[in-house]
Amino acid sequence: MYYDTSRCRCPMGTFPYTILPGDTLYSIALRYHTTINEILMRNPRINPYCLRIGQIICVPMPPIPKPCPAGTFPYTIQAGDTFYSLAKRYHVSLEELLAANPGVDPNNLQIGQKICIPQVNASGCPADTFSYTIRPGDTFYLLAQRFHTTVEAIQAANPNKDPHNLIIGEQLYIPITDC
Repeated sequence: MYYDTSRCRCPMGTFPYTILPGDTLYSIALRYHTTINEILMRNPRINPYCLRIGQIICVPMPPIPKPCPAGTFPYTIQAGDTFYSLAKRYHVSLEELLAANPGVDPNNLQIGQKICIPQVNASGCPADTFSYTIRPGDTFYLLAQRFHTTVEAIQAANPNKDPHNLIIGEQLYIPITDC
């Protein structure tokens, strides 16, 4: 027997989710930063081993990210990011990165997830910026989105860089904004 929640409303703090091909409670829990047990508690009648395409379940709302503390800046996880690669890219220790993100599982980062990067003013960087290595696909616009700043602020921190001719491997200065 499967439980169809389409006839009832999802309780406060949850939202309706329609099962898609290939979905499992595990994949849904990962996608929405919750657990299988949390989903099952809100859907006591579903059979977790027999989800049906088109079936509607109630999924707990993802937690609201806390603002980054002073001395850190927000970062949005991109494909291929790991805590190790981020620590190396932003010249911080792995321990500092872990300490700035309590409750974040570094082995289960999700694309789009927000984390906090400790602010380090590497020598040679203008005040209130950090050094960033240009990667394939980077644009001032995308970097502004990723680092919660503006294109104008990036241009001001890099007056000698042509935003239409970014060279992979070169350094940019990214302004640090308050969270």
